[in-house]
Amino acid sequence: MSATPQTIAAVATAPGRGGVGVIRISGKHLLPLAQQISGGKTPQPRLALYTDFYDAEKRTIDSGLMLYFAAPASFTGEDVIELQGHGGPVVMQMLLSRCLELGARLAEPGEFTKRAFLNNKLDLAQAESVADLIDASSQSAARMAVRSLKGAFSQHIHALVDDLITLRMLVEATLDFPEEDIDFLEEADARGKLENLQGRLKAVLAQAQQGAVLREGMNVVLVGAPNVGKSSLLNALAGDDIAIVTDIAGTTRDTVREQITLDGVPVHITDTAGLRDTDDTVEKIGIERSGKALAQADVALILIDPAEGLNQKTRDILAALPGNLKKIEVHNKIDLSGGTPEFSDVLCSESGADTLIRLSAKTGAGLDLLKRALLQQIGWQGESEGLFLARRRHTAALEAAQTELEHAARCGNHQIELLAEHLRLAQAACSEITGEFTADDLLGVIFSRFCIGK
Repeated sequence: MSATPQTIAAVATAPGRGGVGVIRISGKHLLPLAQQISGGKTPQPRLALYTDFYDAEKRTIDSGLMLYFAAPASFTGEDVIELQGHGGPVVMQMLLSRCLELGARLAEPGEFTKRAFLNNKLDLAQAESVADLIDASSQSAARMAVRSLKGAFSQHIHALVDDLITLRMLVEATLDFPEEDIDFLEEADARGKLENLQGRLKAVLAQAQQGAVLREGMNVVLVGAPNVGKSSLLNALAGDDIAIVTDIAGTTRDTVREQITLDGVPVHITDTAGLRDTDDTVEKIGIERSGKALAQADVALILIDPAEGLNQKTRDILAALPGNLKKIEVHNKIDLSGGTPEFSDVLCSESGADTLIRLSAKTGAGLDLLKRALLQQIGWQGESEGLFLARRRHTAALEAAQTELEHAARCGNHQIELLAEHLRLAQAACSEITGEFTADDLLGVIFSRFCIGK
């Protein structure tokens, strides 16, 4: 007996060799498929069955554990079978091919988690946190992803939606019974409820913005005239000799990237080729890539050699920077001038930076001040138990809901219809986060970014 066309299968473990490899299968009525693979044995729900796995000719492919999770008590809400065998890529491919021979099809990226969402095992925010947990680049990000997976973020959203529904009911009652001598909004203190909602939404948005910082980190570029110490600073921040350092201008002929972690926040640092006019073809390509890195950056570290100051080369570089880019002015090589490390929160009029750091990339003096300044630029307030991992999609939805509530608060007593519409739009924006109100094309985009087998 073959599986139904809705049955999906995929290798659930990472590519390459490993001690154990897992094939995951999900669909309806999977026991016949399990019996054919195991040579007639019938697995019991949630009990590991040690068995041989057979091909169509009754030859043994491998031996291992078969786990059966009967619907609806499974990750996807359907029957799920996991075949745990030896983690060789050839063995895994043979087992997967056998599943496909029996009527399953290859799962699309994220399709197991998508089915869990569609079968109400997870809401959309929880489903996204599965991918975030896999992709977590720091311990803090992993902890916050687990909080989101357990529903911490969703609980806040559901509470906001419930209160929005209550408030909408009061407004709709006023619209439905205009002839009644009862002011439902006045009686139930609708304005007070709206103010309370705004305050709570603001708090949730602040937490989500911190979670987005933790998930996505920040992109930092090192810019400055040739030979001001950009590569030395990259090496100092990374704690390793990532970039070549010499006294020759133009040594860095291409962008060099490195990731570090500051207080749990991933920081992607790019050392740019010195932005200058050059006839060197290779260096020209590196400078073009530097321009692209600047376009994607959150913060620019503008390196200046105090011995030269803000020279014309540096002014030319500043003129080429994006206008909305946050800037930190870094005076390097204080070890040569005899200066001391310094952090200054004063607007630097010439560079446009609002923070000035004096340090030595060579000795490491002042590096802690620079790290603190970087976290300050993106508004990071440190990990706390109340945080949850969030995405830009989530913060954008919360910001949209916040805007609608602000419009609602400005509605007068004779604008009840308008008030009702703003509340409806605010509820729709919040519901997009958990997937209660989500376009199908958005689901396709979200789950396509998952790995196959998850």
